[in-house]
Amino acid sequence: MTTHSNDGYFEAYWPRGERQQKTRALAPRLTDLDGKVVAQLWDYLFKGDEVFALLEEGLRARYPNIRFISWRDFGSTHGDDEKEALAALPARLKALGVDAVISGMAC
Repeated sequence: MTTHSNDGYFEAYWPRGERQQKTRALAPRLTDLDGKVVAQLWDYLFKGDEVFALLEEGLRARYPNIRFISWRDFGSTHGDDEKEALAALPARLKALGVDAVISGMAC
């Protein structure tokens, strides 16, 4: 039986692989939402219908000319066709003239 001492030192490996994509700069923040078009995206998992109604109410009080495109118009962002739905999303947001997105996800 071979015994060796490592003096408390153990090899460790980072469980994540090498980064596959370079980081990109974030889009600039909007300074104001008045007059902007805001899309709502939801995965249909946790009370988004209630949360989006409250968000709309609060944001309309602060920004009277805000316009929303409902989560109902987009369908779920989760499920069997999730990959295809998300891949098509940038072109759809652009076509609809969307300025900002509120994405709701359940845990």
